[in-house]
Amino acid sequence: MKLSTLLVLAGLAIVPAFAQLAVPNDMGVAMGHMHLYTKDPDAQRKFFALLGGKPTMNEKLQMVQFPGVFIVLRKADTANGGTVGSSVNHIGFFVKSVPETVATMKAAGYKVEQTNNPAQAFVTAPDEIRVELYEDAAMAGPVRMHHVHMFVPDPKEAQAWYAKNFGATAGKRLQFDTTNIPGAELTLTKADALQAPTKGRVLDHIGFEVKNIDETVKRLDAAGIKIDGGVIRTSPNASKLRIAFITDPWGTYIELTNGLTP
Repeated sequence: MKLSTLLVLAGLAIVPAFAQLAVPNDMGVAMGHMHLYTKDPDAQRKFFALLGGKPTMNEKLQMVQFPGVFIVLRKADTANGGTVGSSVNHIGFFVKSVPETVATMKAAGYKVEQTNNPAQAFVTAPDEIRVELYEDAAMAGPVRMHHVHMFVPDPKEAQAWYAKNFGATAGKRLQFDTTNIPGAELTLTKADALQAPTKGRVLDHIGFEVKNIDETVKRLDAAGIKIDGGVIRTSPNASKLRIAFITDPWGTYIELTNGLTP
């Protein structure tokens, strides 16, 4: 087996159960969530439930739960723009059967783009959120988180940044450079120029769950990474959830959370 394949498998080796996020890496980091600011949370909830997610709440925080990630929903009339054109071009999920999932999505009226690979397809969720379906017929459940696909000018530089600051493991999948956080692969495609930042779009930010948010913020601050507002704060929607924000060098807004799981 090739080393690159081993590295990819290492990042995804511990598959989270439905009610859990992945076991964090040595830096105490795991995939946490995708945060959508949407004019119609019910439409997003319907789509992600049809994909196989389970609607849930953390106090007032509205979420749809998948193995390895939460989709967090917030009503906002000001967010504009889907994923394409931003630094996060799309998100991807493993499904047990792409043809069956495609049939379900088409029947519900969602736009589907099929590729030459029968084990792959793209679906457009409400608000122009691009979602890739990738088949894993051998997995135990019907769906789980697979990847966040970022478009950046220098994938190797992004690999190194996520490795240094979040303990991500560099790898390769097909033609793509990757960097793996427990629970998800960050897939990197070379872009000719910086894409639009995610903040202010419907997919406003991605989130990493960290074991010790105080130590994580202190470490990032020492590395020269600016903490949004300079503070860790408690979420106004969940009393046991502590949060902080940063932006990566390519415009992806990132929330650091501790206590996201209900």
